[in-house]
Amino acid sequence: MDTVNGEKKKKIIKTIKIDVDKCNGCRACEVICSAFHAEPKYSSNNPARSRIKVIRDPLRDIYIPVYAGEYTVAECAGRDKYIIDGKEYDECAFCRASCPSREDFKEPDSGLPLKCDMCEGEDEPLCVKWCLADALIYEEREEEVEEEETLEELEVGLESLASKYGLQELKEALARLSQQG
Repeated sequence: MDTVNGEKKKKIIKTIKIDVDKCNGCRACEVICSAFHAEPKYSSNNPARSRIKVIRDPLRDIYIPVYAGEYTVAECAGRDKYIIDGKEYDECAFCRASCPSREDFKEPDSGLPLKCDMCEGEDEPLCVKWCLADALIYEEREEEVEEEETLEELEVGLESLASKYGLQELKEALARLSQQG
């Protein structure tokens, strides 16, 4: 499925759809995620290491699972507010990024950013499997993406030699080498 000369390639996009109305706040997703990513696997459970967090307002019985996305080196400029059932939430609460302005989705010991890897090696993310309320739904979709041509290491080296010595000189050197071998 490699691309040549900017051709389109099909790529599998993996996502977790979240049905907030079904989440009951049990946090099983946080528990299994932290256990799966423990070293060695399943040796410990620390929800601070989880790649999914449940934002909660227990008095209003609202639970919103958010899973970790890409790391960003700068905080965003957006400070929008969301009102859910009359309570105001900061936009950061629902953000999936690990950024300098908050501690969410950072490894507690090292401070390194965490990112959901969809439980690589499993047939589907474990948070989805363990969600008894069916609030988390794993989805895969295929998208066509246009990618630039990627050169192999040998091609990069040959291109560099050709630009330094000229294509004809490179051809002659390769011809000499092939006669020796």
